[in-house]
Amino acid sequence: MKRVLLLAAAGETATGLALLIGPALVGRLLLGTELTGVAVPVARVLGIALLALGVGCSSGSVWLGMWIYTALATLYLAYVGIGTEWAGALLWPAVVAHAALTVLLARARIADLSLSTPARSEGDATP
Repeated sequence: MKRVLLLAAAGETATGLALLIGPALVGRLLLGTELTGVAVPVARVLGIALLALGVGCSSGSVWLGMWIYTALATLYLAYVGIGTEWAGALLWPAVVAHAALTVLLARARIADLSLSTPARSEGDATP
């Protein structure tokens, strides 16, 4: 089962990277036509999701997959809002929501790690 999961994760990661780098080409190869217009940023968000899914599955860390997705989605959506003509009414609220989730996920992970680390006694000289 683990080998199949790793194979699937590698395929999704590769597809995600391809969608991020060349969404028009992926559209042509998968659908028989190039992606244009608003389909390009949508395909790139899908690429981010597939990349995060692949990383999360291959690492066995749901947290890592979700954190990668929220962090990259925040950055990409902000880029779309600043650097392109695509900016609907919910774009900036989506950027803020993803940024907040990125921070909340990071804080939760840090809290989990600090709870799982054994506390040192005052006389313990090891770093």
